[in-house]
Amino acid sequence: MIPVQGFEGATVAVLGLGRSGLAAARALREGGARVVVWDDTPAAREKAEAEGFEARVLTRDGAFDDVACLVTSPGIPHLYPTPNPVIAKALQAGVPVDNDIGLFFRSLGAGYDSFDTPPKVVAITGSNGKSTTSALIHHILSSAGRESQLAGNIGRGVLDIDPPGDGGFVVLELSSYQTELARSLAPDVGVFTNLSPDHLDRHGGKGGYFAAKRRLFAEGGPDRCVIGVDEVEGQFLANQLSEGRGDDRVIRVATSKLTGPGWMVFARKGFLSEWRKGRQVASVDLREVSGLPGAHNHQNACAAWGACRSLGLGPREIEEGLRSFGGLPHRSQRIAERDGVVFVNDSKATNVDSALKALLAFDRIRWVCGGLMKEGGLEALAPGLPHVAKAYVIGREPEAFALGLPGIEAELCGTMAVAVERAMAEAQPGEVVLLAPAAASFDQYDNFEKRGEDFVACVQAGLA
Repeated sequence: MIPVQGFEGATVAVLGLGRSGLAAARALREGGARVVVWDDTPAAREKAEAEGFEARVLTRDGAFDDVACLVTSPGIPHLYPTPNPVIAKALQAGVPVDNDIGLFFRSLGAGYDSFDTPPKVVAITGSNGKSTTSALIHHILSSAGRESQLAGNIGRGVLDIDPPGDGGFVVLELSSYQTELARSLAPDVGVFTNLSPDHLDRHGGKGGYFAAKRRLFAEGGPDRCVIGVDEVEGQFLANQLSEGRGDDRVIRVATSKLTGPGWMVFARKGFLSEWRKGRQVASVDLREVSGLPGAHNHQNACAAWGACRSLGLGPREIEEGLRSFGGLPHRSQRIAERDGVVFVNDSKATNVDSALKALLAFDRIRWVCGGLMKEGGLEALAPGLPHVAKAYVIGREPEAFALGLPGIEAELCGTMAVAVERAMAEAQPGEVVLLAPAAASFDQYDNFEKRGEDFVACVQAGLA
């Protein structure tokens, strides 16, 4: 646990008592704060009260009279489309609103004077690939013998980790919800993977969404910035952060060849290349790295490479980490192969951009897709559709989804079991049965993990 600093003897309110909320309450209490809590769910309040926390109705008049700070969970709207009533009360009362990420950076430096080599924090944000990139950086550091902890939007709650030791590393995956609200953001290395429209209702449009991501690099920003420049937003961000031609603060990352005198890592035709000051200093063949298939994962590999190089790791130990990485569940997860047919679970492909990248990763696909469609339609999938032998559409409204897939054969299956059964029956050697829904899961599942688990279970049942 990271005890929260700066609130000793003060009253701090915590809104939302899920994983991160409870961890924040415990860490605040460990740091000497008096903690009051609230959650709309009675069971969550009862769990907190069983740990000795006081539940307080934070919407009542005067609830914030003695409160020094409100700490909120990332899933609770704080601005758009409208603030949660509790957060609205705090804003009206002039009470600072923060989250566990802000508390972490506020508190991590305590005791740094006692370290010969202070711990370093790597923070990763972006629309797609941030979980894989975060896990990959953590894996490379661990496999190279460095002390590393993975937390934030993946792994453990950020305040629930162990205090890092001398020379240790903390790798944080940060969502736009977390970066937008955190009052302190001070990583040593910041990584921006890419940007595609998502969560627009929470950020008041694409500009607000980009601004939330960009906050990771504001107020001086990290010492080293690894920036994906495949989109114009990344190019703009890299340009703003750069201190001049050839400077080493910014490492540009792309899935096409880059030029210029600066530090860059790019993947082209399956080969990763690192260039610095006009010359190539390292290269790796990524085509046989089974845990990172496709150009989108090659971008993740480039981002992880840049981050780890900036932390002092050598090319050989980074390459060994890449080759031993097994991938993450529900993200281009290779789950089985039989008779020349490969089965891949990419349930995390909840938007059109991530689904397109999954389609482009394989040559001939039996595609399980569909669910709760997001704004913007499916037109952007067009470059990937020539890779699809046939689509097997799930969801409560498969007809509407199939109408957005012109020019390919689409079978309306409705359920995962039917889709997998039909795809397995028709798949030929050399093809991939791929779950990449291009849609949210909430019409049939609690989350994308449950959807992916159902796909895996159906495949395993069919292979039994």
